Amino acid sequence: MLIEIDFNSDEAIYIQLRNQIIMGIATERIHVGDTLPSVRQMADIIGINMHTVNKAYSVLREEGLLTLDRRKGAIVVIDCDKAKALEEMKDSLRIVLARGRCKNITCEEIHELIDEIFKEYDQRRRL
Repeated sequence: MLIEIDFNSDEAIYIQLRNQIIMGIATERIHVGDTLPSVRQMADIIGINMHTVNKAYSVLREEGLLTLDRRKGAIVVIDCDKAKALEEMKDSLRIVLARGRCKNITCEEIHELIDEIFKEYDQRRRL
């Protein structure tokens, strides 16, 4: 698993790690049932604090993407509550779309962006 952290970014490191794991799942580079490196191993691989990795893993657990087991470690799972996932996505999109509307981005442009992003997921799956 290749994780790239931008230490100069304004985005928190644990959020960057969380996002990269989510992208790995979305592009099928990380699969349901895969075990992620332990907190200590991931921290060593990336060169960050163990508490930062622990926070990223905890957030992913809360989001229904990981299960944490003392013996088995962090295992990728998918919480299949689609209705809940759609509601959470709707809440997140409200702000993103409001910012876009403030900048005069049209509905058509947003649809084009969504199509482009989904195509990227498909392309990354093939790599």
